[in-house]
Amino acid sequence: MNRRIVLAGVGWLVALAFLLPYLQMFVTALKPERELTRSPGTYLPSHWTWSNFADVWSAAPVWTYMRVSLTVAAAATAVTLACALPAAYYTARNRFRGRGAFLLLVLVTQMFAPTALVIGIYREMVALDLTDTLLSLILVNAAFNLPFCVWILHGYFSSIPKELEEAAFLDGAGRVRALTRVTLPISMPGVVTAIVYTFIAAWNEYIVALTVTASPDRRPLTVGIPSFVTQYQAHWQYLFATSLIAIIPVVILFVFIERYLVGGGSGGGGGVGGAAAARPGVSSGLGRERAARDVRRSPRPPGLVPRARRSVIGALPHHLQVPRYFLFRTRR
Repeated sequence: MNRRIVLAGVGWLVALAFLLPYLQMFVTALKPERELTRSPGTYLPSHWTWSNFADVWSAAPVWTYMRVSLTVAAAATAVTLACALPAAYYTARNRFRGRGAFLLLVLVTQMFAPTALVIGIYREMVALDLTDTLLSLILVNAAFNLPFCVWILHGYFSSIPKELEEAAFLDGAGRVRALTRVTLPISMPGVVTAIVYTFIAAWNEYIVALTVTASPDRRPLTVGIPSFVTQYQAHWQYLFATSLIAIIPVVILFVFIERYLVGGGSGGGGGVGGAAAARPGVSSGLGRERAARDVRRSPRPPGLVPRARRSVIGALPHHLQVPRYFLFRTRR
């Protein structure tokens, strides 16, 4: 009992240490402008100016900055997944010459930071006539996040037994249908992890957006927020208020997909174990074994699945097993 209390106390202290910068941002955003330059300064404002969060929308085109950031982050995530899913699936299911070198090359590209390549990126965008466009930001963000997504999805696809897809082939499904109906639902924790990583990386990207964009209606939040503090003006209260507003979309994203991230982390990887771990109460190896035993003992509608394929389908988690009866039509 004492150990549990100590661990809980340490956890709260660590959480408080991470939340202190945000608390400082919140307090500073509520200070009047005259108090920000007062010496000596005070931690808490003498007058809580809640209107700063409303005035910031008229002080700068924050709506435009947020729209650009959402557009770039969402489009870059979609492009990255569209390229990473087939690449990771093919490398996980096929053995070909140069496969190891290809995966190593994908990993090596993660060593190059955008800051080191910003001059080459700018020259390339000038040659393609893509400077000061949203397309340039989408392509650059997708290119930098693609290697990580390929690697993590490759690991998930490799851990999924081929027998599950072979059972779908026997039911008359093609390669694409087996991927979308069997493999992707099981590897959903990995897909969600790739989505979160790509979205946050594109949302927080700064140096490339600062280099290739010039118009205010083409700049994302990361470039627009520092414009509150320049050599001619210093509106720190608006800067911190906008920074807090910029956190809201990412928090909303985490609220909706938290259960998938927890399932992927507790499952220790992809495959049937990772998908089973996404179920509430099934977070350990023993829990997954019990879940699989419960699935095998659960009654099945007779005649829907041939006997030769029941053992393979029975290995699926229960929330994926039930729809499997109706996914494919049996060949006659």
